[in-house]
Amino acid sequence: MKNWDTERVAQAAGARILAAAPGGGGPQRVAIDSRDLAPGDLFIGLAGAREDGGRFATQALEAGAWGVAVRPVFAPRGPQTGAVLTTEAPLAALQALAHAWRQELGARVVAVTGSTGKTSTKDILAALLARERRTVASPRNYNTEIGLPLAILAAPAGTQVLVLELAMRGPGQIAALAAICRPEVGVIVNVGPAHLELLGSLEAIAAAKAELLSALPPDGTAVIPADEPLLDPHLPERLRVLRFGPGGDVHVVSSASDGVTIEAEGELIELDVDFRSSHLLTDLCAAVAASRALGVAVGGTYDVVFSGLRGERVELAGGVTIINDCYNANPMSMRAALEQLGSDTLAARRLAVIGDMLELGAADEERYHRELGELARDAGVLLLVTVGPRAELAGEAFRGGEHIHVEEAGEVASTLEPLLRRGDVVLVKGSRGVGLETVARALALARVTS
Repeated sequence: MKNWDTERVAQAAGARILAAAPGGGGPQRVAIDSRDLAPGDLFIGLAGAREDGGRFATQALEAGAWGVAVRPVFAPRGPQTGAVLTTEAPLAALQALAHAWRQELGARVVAVTGSTGKTSTKDILAALLARERRTVASPRNYNTEIGLPLAILAAPAGTQVLVLELAMRGPGQIAALAAICRPEVGVIVNVGPAHLELLGSLEAIAAAKAELLSALPPDGTAVIPADEPLLDPHLPERLRVLRFGPGGDVHVVSSASDGVTIEAEGELIELDVDFRSSHLLTDLCAAVAASRALGVAVGGTYDVVFSGLRGERVELAGGVTIINDCYNANPMSMRAALEQLGSDTLAARRLAVIGDMLELGAADEERYHRELGELARDAGVLLLVTVGPRAELAGEAFRGGEHIHVEEAGEVASTLEPLLRRGDVVLVKGSRGVGLETVARALALARVTS
């Protein structure tokens, strides 16, 4: 937005101008945290749970902000060093500004959602596209009504493809996010029992995910799993549909140490990627399908950088490997992570630290947690550490090796560290509310002596 003047920024945001920015240019980027502000930024003061960001408007201008957009009550008065815009709805202003910038970019937009694997699919797709197109992807977990606009606004002029991740916590959220980013390719990685407590049934979850399909233009493309009939009632007839996974338009033919062969609409594609787990290969198929929808041919070697806390492997000095997958958890992602652990042929021993899966609802959470114990056994786990009252049910169903239960994440590292041996591979996974990221950090400092 560097070439936009104050009037254009205000018009795009639906804001009123109290003071124009000197010099006539536009902001370098948009920030919502005054602590993350750089000179030349537009600071938008959002209302938080405990504080309204508008209170920091004067501080932002003093730090060199291009300008501020805040509620009128927080607008600085008198002569200012930057633009002062006022709006009664700063969040709506942020979203409107992002929508306008998406239009200005003219980039092609792919939106990715799903109960699990959407971030990995986004990361893979960004790697596939980057060789042929100037591509920007959502950073980290910028997938909400705040994060998505920030991801769009961070894209520089000249961006050709935006790969955006959409979160879903209830009906209408994906529709609202899609209205901001206006995707032409919609990828639904899967439909699973994440947020089951909130939505009540898998059918309702599928309907909420399918809001993405309804938002696609007449010439858009839906990329969906081949084995998910719950999405079929929600497919608009006007869309091109690419199905991925076994039996789909895009599926894995073979996977070996020297590469992966994928068949895409009858064409064989050779890919060299540094992962072979089944769930990531499914995500790869979804990414290949989305690439084809954009007209981008893929093939050859790709270096995929996955977002943090999602299957990140951390090698300890004592020869122990931590699989840090504690960003979040639901039954589908837990199954995938345990299956991946079970397929690790280089592990001398397989260990797992499993935390509660939240938001499953009272009617289903016991069954899903007990199934984890069976999955851990099938994966060859020799030591299972469970964290939280729900995860303890997994321990009760575990008929493999040793089981240790602790109530809080802070107890895990001191319990597990003396038991670690060279060659161990330790999966750490649970819902974010359990706080297992502290376990992964503490184990990264562990001393392994045996």
